[in-house]
Amino acid sequence: MSDPFVVVGADAAGLSAASKFRREAPDREVIVFERGRWISYAYCGMPYFIEGRVERLSDLLSLSPSDVDERGIDLRRGHEVVAVDPDKKTVAVETADGDSFEQPYGDLLVATGGRASTGPFDVRGVDGAFTLHDMDAAAAIDAYVAEPDAYDPDRADVSAVDRERVERNAAMPAPERAAIVGGGYVGVETAEALSDRGLDVHLFQRSGHLLPPFGEAVGDRVEAELIAEGVTVHTGSPVEALVGDDRIEGVAFDGETLPVDMAVVGVGIEPNTALLDGTGAELGEGGAVLTDGHGRTSLPDVYAAGDCATAFHAVTGEPAWMPLGLTANRAGRAIGATVAGDPSPVGDIAGTAVVKAFDMEAGRVGLVEDAAAREAGFDPVRETVTAGSRSGYYPGAAPTDVTLVADRDSGRLIGGSIVGPDRAAIRIDTLATALEADMTVAEVERLDLAYAPPFSPVWDPVLVAAKVLNGTLAEE
Repeated sequence: MSDPFVVVGADAAGLSAASKFRREAPDREVIVFERGRWISYAYCGMPYFIEGRVERLSDLLSLSPSDVDERGIDLRRGHEVVAVDPDKKTVAVETADGDSFEQPYGDLLVATGGRASTGPFDVRGVDGAFTLHDMDAAAAIDAYVAEPDAYDPDRADVSAVDRERVERNAAMPAPERAAIVGGGYVGVETAEALSDRGLDVHLFQRSGHLLPPFGEAVGDRVEAELIAEGVTVHTGSPVEALVGDDRIEGVAFDGETLPVDMAVVGVGIEPNTALLDGTGAELGEGGAVLTDGHGRTSLPDVYAAGDCATAFHAVTGEPAWMPLGLTANRAGRAIGATVAGDPSPVGDIAGTAVVKAFDMEAGRVGLVEDAAAREAGFDPVRETVTAGSRSGYYPGAAPTDVTLVADRDSGRLIGGSIVGPDRAAIRIDTLATALEADMTVAEVERLDLAYAPPFSPVWDPVLVAAKVLNGTLAEE
């Protein structure tokens, strides 16, 4: 067929789009090209596999190639799309066997995701140095931290795994001390995972607090939790270099070198957009592909979704790049429907995110930091309160810190964060809903949230924070 729906990338956005399109347009061909062997896996679950909470690598797979085939999708693994010709409406494809060809498309979705950024640190060819952004890395780290005579090869039980890499790492002496470079999501979750595997873990963060997008209140409590669990936290301490030639030997910082026999670099990700070089496609924040409310790019009949694409921010109304799992799945599904003839918006994003550090939970949404709020044209006013997670007399009640940020002039809620050990993370959904509805702090204060002693006090911590912030706004 001359007008197939061609999808580049077989993970969250790509297969969500292909699956929805196949259901809505069963008479039209859909082809999915994937340059690697892995498809449809849970990136966010990899730290928990390394920790041992997830028993098998296969538990992180959502779809197998046979599942995709049963849906009537033409999945071609080992096929890398290296270029797009928007005038001819073709993509150039190179196969793992060394062949190449051109594939025509009627509509094209670029769902190429992102890649781990290593900053100035080159982990390639250095044993014991890793990034954690794909399943092969997760399998290799899991094998590396195990004692050679205790490693269970059945944990890496997927045929797509790089078996040679796993076996090589499993044969090495188990590490005793690990350095984690970067105190974001990956860094914090990996710190817990490696600590639970028995390693002496040092976590390095360039700025003054962990989890910068969550704000200082969250960063401080997460840091305290990590320290209480035995992790050494170095904030305001940028790592200058990884030390070691064949195998990692240390990390250099603050004029000294800490000896380590393992390092995990988690300093961010970058969008994969090289296949669009020379096409004239407009790029946005972070170098991601700029898209409209339906996932369309500036090129005709070309869409983009997932970690390589922008979306509109629910608070600012401007394009933003926030690579998160729900964003990719939701946008892919919407684009699949649109291409099939049912125009569907991909939805706004607010950066809603949660993270766990041992027994501490944290969530964030919207514009949490004052600098970001001012840059977006708001005059931010904030309050942080501490309130109980349940009725004080009920077992399990714990301090919950809630930070709310509002615009001084309008009273509109523009961001917030929550942290605590007792179901704090899930409470962020209340704030996310309020942001999507453009609610003021006064309107949030009047929300009829549920009350029962095992679940929440009469005044939920979110309501307490709204009441305090609303009072502050009224005084100004």
